[in-house]
Amino acid sequence: MFQKIDKVLLAIILALLAFGFLIFVSASLGLLARDGASFQSVAGRQLLAIALGCGAAFGALLFNYAKFKRYALLILIVSVFGALLVYIPQIGLEHGGAKRWISVAGFSIQPSEFLKLGLVIFAAAFMSAMKERIETIKWGLVPLLLLIAVAAAILLPQPDTDSFVVIAFTLLCMYIAAGGNKKHIAGVIILGVLVLSIYVISKPYLIERFFTFLNPARDPQGSGWQIQQSLIAIGSGGFLGRGFGQSVQKFSYLPEPIDDSIFAVMSEEFGFVGSSTLVLLFLLFILRGLRNASRAPDLFGRLLCIGIVILIGSGAFMNIAAMLGIIPLSGLPLPFVSHGGTALIAALFSAGILLSISRYQRS
Repeated sequence: MFQKIDKVLLAIILALLAFGFLIFVSASLGLLARDGASFQSVAGRQLLAIALGCGAAFGALLFNYAKFKRYALLILIVSVFGALLVYIPQIGLEHGGAKRWISVAGFSIQPSEFLKLGLVIFAAAFMSAMKERIETIKWGLVPLLLLIAVAAAILLPQPDTDSFVVIAFTLLCMYIAAGGNKKHIAGVIILGVLVLSIYVISKPYLIERFFTFLNPARDPQGSGWQIQQSLIAIGSGGFLGRGFGQSVQKFSYLPEPIDDSIFAVMSEEFGFVGSSTLVLLFLLFILRGLRNASRAPDLFGRLLCIGIVILIGSGAFMNIAAMLGIIPLSGLPLPFVSHGGTALIAALFSAGILLSISRYQRS
């Protein structure tokens, strides 16, 4: 069984995980110096998440991926129910004005990470079942819009606009891969841009984020602080970087050095070479994942593989692009790297599904 696993993809995932933990350990030093937390508590939680994630990945690897299709509706219902728990008082946790977490046995869990995977699994199952009618409005376009609407109804009020954009983009890519009608695809893109634009205009903090993106120097002590400090960190890394643990920005300047800003910390310490290596690893992950999708034995496996690859890959590049000032700042974690147990476990479980699909690939 294990001889059939895509060992190249496995090596890429392990490299991302190892490199990610190395970066996390260094970035966490800035948090410890500022907040006085113990290294054991911060690193210990990350190691626990890695252990649980690896266990989940191994379980997914042993599980025949085709069975996910049978339980797709149940998975979607459970993931939606879990994501709605954030709105229940005494269960949902609020941080920084956002309600995205629930408290379970002293740990904070972000259910939206599993909601995204649940939507991908259900979309792959439904689209593969409707492959002969996917170009119709009733069995193609409407179900796609309903799934996007479910994500919007749960994620936007939290608010978690960035996760919504990622899952909506992922579902659209899956629809295109399933053979969706080209006119419907164009219509969804136009409608999505219009609706998202209206939503952004209605939210002052999103407008501020957009204007900060256009001119990061307009409010250097306020909304422009994070992107300014991020660019300083990345620029000061030079070609080879300051060296492991030598970042200056992580101690007093970069907010969330182990979360949103971890790519900036890594770029400062490992320079252009290190940041390019990480980008290359994510690019190889995407290309190898899509290669496996092209060799999947059935349409469900192909769509599931594409969905997971786009979900992880788009999240990674949105985080990196935001730190480079290419797109407005996002609150997305960097997969396999950032602090956040739920995101890490969900990413590793998703990677396990990819490896499970690779066991059955056509030669």
